Amino acid sequence: MQKIVLTGACGALGTVLREPLTRKAAELLSVDIADAPETLLPGESFAKADVSKMDEIGPLLEGADMVVHFASIADEAPFEQILQSNLIGAYNIWEAAYKHGVRRIIFASSVHAVGMHEINAGIDLDAPHRPDTYYGLAKCFTEDLARLAWEKRGIECVSIRIFSCTPEPGNVRALGSWLSHGDLIQLVERSIEAQTVGYTPIFGISDNTRAAVSNAKASFLGYQPKDNAEYLADELFAKAKPVDPQDLQHTRLGGPFAIVPLGESGVAMIKRLSEAAKDND
Repeated sequence: MQKIVLTGACGALGTVLREPLTRKAAELLSVDIADAPETLLPGESFAKADVSKMDEIGPLLEGADMVVHFASIADEAPFEQILQSNLIGAYNIWEAAYKHGVRRIIFASSVHAVGMHEINAGIDLDAPHRPDTYYGLAKCFTEDLARLAWEKRGIECVSIRIFSCTPEPGNVRALGSWLSHGDLIQLVERSIEAQTVGYTPIFGISDNTRAAVSNAKASFLGYQPKDNAEYLADELFAKAKPVDPQDLQHTRLGGPFAIVPLGESGVAMIKRLSEAAKDND
């Protein structure tokens, strides 16, 4: 390929993807609303742009073969903020992709698009949307937009429903929801390399023994995760407190996002819950 555009390149996950993506095309154009990284990689260029503004993001997709779209507010927030960054931003990406003949978009969706499904339901990729927040609702919108763009305009898309993507699993919930950085890279690479994908959703999780969802219907992508959160199970259970089986954060796929009030930060709630647990030690 000649050109890949990576949006959200300065974010936590975009930063992980920059170097691997330089090996997938002659040019990687990294894009973010933040300032450029201190050092650019060989084959990488940078543009500062707001995806919610078509005049800024649209021209950057010219000549691109694929877009890896990771730009968004990565948390629950007031709807007006989600509207601009996550909904209008996604619309702009797909419209610009159509205008410039982009073949495929790899989209950072989220577990929160299905976050109110029960952990013990064992859902697969055919489960209906069931968002837990405005943030999750925006991911549902973009997944539907991507399917529409495939069926009406022929733009392929892999929607990666990312769970808990961190260097290591951090709590008992992550024993089922963890996505290692290495497996994230592999999943994006497989989504790029596949001959055809049409519109394909896939859960972004590692090969966890306690995984609560199934990716069997997307096996054709060739994603074979290497990591398993189970190596920290004993340590994490030893630190964990007894839980209320009626508490939705412990019974729904979205975890704490299942109980956060609409429009309020889920990340802040996770921090509060973590601090409260430490105080009770």
